[in-house]
Amino acid sequence: MTIQKLAGKQRESVHLATARGNLWEGSVRSSKTVSSIVRWLRYVRQGPLGPLLMVGKTERTLKRNIIDPITEMVGTSRCRYRTGAGELDLFGRMIYTAGANDERAAEKIKGLTLAGAYADEVTTYPESFWSMLMTRLSVEGAQWFGTTNPEGRNHWLKRDYLDRAALHLTRNGQILRTSGDETLDLHRFSFQLDDNPYLPDDYVEALKREHVGLFYKRYILGEWVAAEGAIYDMWDDDKHVVDTLPPIVRWPGIGVDYGTTNPFSGLLLGVGADRRLYLASEYRYDSRAKRRAMTDAEYATALRTWVRGAAPLAGLHPEWTVIDPSAASFITQLFREQWPGVTQAANDVLPGIRTVGTLLGNDQLRVHASCRGWIDEVSGYSWDPKATAKGLDQPLKQDDHSMDAGRYGIYTTEALWRPHIPTLLEVAA
Repeated sequence: MTIQKLAGKQRESVHLATARGNLWEGSVRSSKTVSSIVRWLRYVRQGPLGPLLMVGKTERTLKRNIIDPITEMVGTSRCRYRTGAGELDLFGRMIYTAGANDERAAEKIKGLTLAGAYADEVTTYPESFWSMLMTRLSVEGAQWFGTTNPEGRNHWLKRDYLDRAALHLTRNGQILRTSGDETLDLHRFSFQLDDNPYLPDDYVEALKREHVGLFYKRYILGEWVAAEGAIYDMWDDDKHVVDTLPPIVRWPGIGVDYGTTNPFSGLLLGVGADRRLYLASEYRYDSRAKRRAMTDAEYATALRTWVRGAAPLAGLHPEWTVIDPSAASFITQLFREQWPGVTQAANDVLPGIRTVGTLLGNDQLRVHASCRGWIDEVSGYSWDPKATAKGLDQPLKQDDHSMDAGRYGIYTTEALWRPHIPTLLEVAA
């Protein structure tokens, strides 16, 4: 791994990272991580003696995001990660490693006395874990170093820590110093994509196209903004709704959101010869309107009839049927009937929303006019204001059944359709 010489804000942030807490935050690929790693390596060699800790959302992401780059930078003779043991040998110092993806994570570090810590993806941690970590840094001269992408304005990290930082290296390069009863011994370094001078122009343009709406503001501009209003604010009926489909070259799958008292929705996903994705057909059953709930067996029969009768299928079965992971009984029913290609949906909500939003924003996803559930729901699909007030990003659970079905089908089958869709570098060109 070739590490370019630190420049500009990168170098300045390393020089200024002298507080008890030091956090690099802002855009993706803005050089936050490499700057923080350089400072952490110096601390490992020169900091006070005592146990050290490195944390990620999970140990797997910590290894991928931080430990692997460190290993490439310094070599395997000076950096050895003992998989499964939760230990890293770096420059001869033993460092504990841990994941912090749920409320139980605080138990992993209870009782430790630490001389230093490195934290990756801090906004993904439970607040209880972070509070425990701060109490463990009790060796004289202990420091912590961390990185994160922005979240909502009400996130606990921004509200209780970043807004109280004693020093702030701002996005425009100014150094702001604060003082007072609410000030923390914390130095905050805010980065934008353009702060990384080594990224190719076409790659930067592709990244900007990859993120739209809320995610553009956070991950490109580096802003802490709330998830408010419409989720797919780029939706345009005139552009995205089509009356006819192009020739379909592949049918990656069907996304299914299961409902008994709530609507049941199935959406058929196709890849067009024009290198776009199409939601080509929809099966929807609303037991509230019909005043009759259907059994799993009845839903399986109805779904099979719909698949066989969907005009664009031309007798071909979709490669996968992607089911709402909470619908265990319906999945069992389809397995019992030897339905081909049944799988649970990948239900990572925010990455799935980001994928769908990017496709819409770049006009790479269109919807056939027959998909009335999707079309009726998309404009009103919104962020939950109560969750936003708590610093959380969650869709409002209301009139979202076709939205979920479409997201399941698109996000879960991405490996199948991605080779057929222009890359964002091609779009940028």
